[in-house]
Amino acid sequence: MQTVERAVSTGRHPLDPLTAEEIGAASELLRQERQLAQDVRFVYVTLKEPAKEVVLGFEPGQEVEREAFLLLRDRAQRKTYEAVVSLTNQSVTSWKEVLNVQPPIMFEEFLTTEEAVKKDPRWQEAMRRRGIEDLDNVMLDPWSVGYNGPADAPEKGRFVRPLTWVRKGGPDDNGYARPVEGLVVRFDLDRMQVVEVEDHGEVPLPPRNGNYTPEGITDPNNVPYFPKGLRQDLKPVEITQPQGTSFQVDGHEVHWQKWRFRVGFNPREGLVLHTVSYEDEARVRPIIYRASLSEMFIPYGDPAPTHHRKNVFDMGEYGVGMLANSLELGCDCLGEIYYFDGIVNDNDGNPMELKNAICMHEEDYGLLWKHIDFRTLKTEMRRSRRLAVSMIATVGNYEYGFFWYLYQDGGIEYEVKLSGVMSTGALPEGEKPKHGVLVAPGLYGPNHQHYFGMRLDMMVDGLNNSVFECDSVAVPPGPENPHGNAWVVQSTPLSKESEAQRVFNPLAARYWKISNPDSLNGVGEPVAYKLQPGDNVLPFYQPDARAIQRALFTTKHLWVTAFDPTQNYPAGDYPNQNPGGDGLPAYVAGDRPLENTDLVVWYTFGTHHVVRPEEWPVMAASYTGFHLKPQGFFDGNPALDVPTAEHCQHGDLAGAPTEH
Repeated sequence: MQTVERAVSTGRHPLDPLTAEEIGAASELLRQERQLAQDVRFVYVTLKEPAKEVVLGFEPGQEVEREAFLLLRDRAQRKTYEAVVSLTNQSVTSWKEVLNVQPPIMFEEFLTTEEAVKKDPRWQEAMRRRGIEDLDNVMLDPWSVGYNGPADAPEKGRFVRPLTWVRKGGPDDNGYARPVEGLVVRFDLDRMQVVEVEDHGEVPLPPRNGNYTPEGITDPNNVPYFPKGLRQDLKPVEITQPQGTSFQVDGHEVHWQKWRFRVGFNPREGLVLHTVSYEDEARVRPIIYRASLSEMFIPYGDPAPTHHRKNVFDMGEYGVGMLANSLELGCDCLGEIYYFDGIVNDNDGNPMELKNAICMHEEDYGLLWKHIDFRTLKTEMRRSRRLAVSMIATVGNYEYGFFWYLYQDGGIEYEVKLSGVMSTGALPEGEKPKHGVLVAPGLYGPNHQHYFGMRLDMMVDGLNNSVFECDSVAVPPGPENPHGNAWVVQSTPLSKESEAQRVFNPLAARYWKISNPDSLNGVGEPVAYKLQPGDNVLPFYQPDARAIQRALFTTKHLWVTAFDPTQNYPAGDYPNQNPGGDGLPAYVAGDRPLENTDLVVWYTFGTHHVVRPEEWPVMAASYTGFHLKPQGFFDGNPALDVPTAEHCQHGDLAGAPTEH
């Protein structure tokens, strides 16, 4: 057994993710103290974050107790447990069974489901009815079962619904080009056996390939088909910083320009930013205590038997940190890159390193600000630079890139980049889908949506904040608007949780302002940051649909709650097979006051995906996200002190009109 003295280094920051040694030590301590059987699987081993007051009062070199949170599944007993292990004191401080829940689907379950289903005679017979004899080239994706009635209740068992596709050209063929329509399997993950096979009738496999490799796109049977192969007219783009980067990294702490923050990582959320602050003159001013994407929900709008139960919670049912890519220089990230590794656990409780899980680099971002004084013909302009911190996760057929951007003017942007391969359906040639779009003969992409639920534990110049909804409205005709042109911004306080459940209104240019009433700027107004929405949408479920009851957080774009360290996920701790009601609907039931208090802003943004043939066989990345922008947080433009680029002309009007 590895001793904890070796695993715990004194003086580590309280928010540093668990090291490989700490993960191994926590698992071994729990295994020995509880005498765990081999059937007990380790779902997550992650840092139990200390209380806010501990983190905010921490001084370098101070020793703080290190604790690990462990989530386990006893397959033999069909039970779920939570545990807390003190690595500092080498003891199990908490152990409890969690009733009527199902933890996320484990990676080993994801991999072994396919092999087990292929051995089932009912599934094999369904494949033979479709003329599919070579089962080696068949692939299955274990979609979460969701909740479709009492049979799916978490206490009834642990299930997934694998869907089937066929590869025609070996292991490198894009199997999503040939979905096996109408075939749905119910699979018991604890017993690793097929429970039920639903067969709703055979549909011919689509005839064309859908490969995206250089070899595949020159195949005449491919859609699309490029007979001349790859383009030959691209020249290299090289990004260099001969003098090095402008950021400094100390462990997980980052200093860039005037920004200060910490990079975190865990198996459920993946990338997390902690204690985001901005240095303003002699003060380091806090903005966000903790920022993360805390849930994803992807509902499909096709009522067909193979598709209507597609409504997955990629974080709560799988965990995007566990599925993080190892990023490659020049491919996923370009420039002078700093990488953070992600350390997670395998299902035996051993540490597992995800090399280069997070990349960080600077990017030129065009114009920061510029003005030409046409009287003096003098120019002042600055180029913008931003710091990008990102990770990419592969969740079955989809790739998601998660990007935080910090700007020199105090702005913060969060962006999701969606790519990968669409989840497909088949229909007889000549038919058109009612609830999707044809992308190749006999192949369609069902209508669906992607929702991203952010948890922003705000700390604008301190812990006590308030939130206002800001709408631009026209002033009615009359003495206050004699010329018919006047409009104002109405600022409405969201005083309690029942009032702080809001929907974006682009026609009113709606945004939400998070302010600190105890901190005033140079003109006597409370300092603030505003949450500026981007593109957004609401779900199209009927109100009584089972799936939307599990994802009620998506029915509002903004929720605000009083801070509670136990309330961390908008759909609750355990959305897998959950019938609904957990998460934000439960958090706000107490209708707590929100003015001048420690609060959490939850923002949900969605993308509406009506697929296009141009997105087949692999999708060019589409972008969605939002901004946090200073609104009276500074007394003027904080980017005035950005120097002019050396190669830029300074002082004279570049491109000024000349006499002829």
